[in-house]
Amino acid sequence: MKTEKQRLGVGGLLLAGSTVLILGIAVTSAVPSALAGVASLAMAAGALIVGLSEEGAGV
Repeated sequence: MKTEKQRLGVGGLLLAGSTVLILGIAVTSAVPSALAGVASLAMAAGALIVGLSEEGAGV
């Protein structure tokens, strides 16, 4: 089972990476907009992982 710091790190990376991808879609047309769905799912997964990173915490 992963530790609390590992879960926070993975969740933070998902949130940060997805944010960069969505901002890239909004600012330029170099990033295909079909990736917006993938980025939004990654943001939801990152938020869930960060929310469940503490022992006994429920979202």
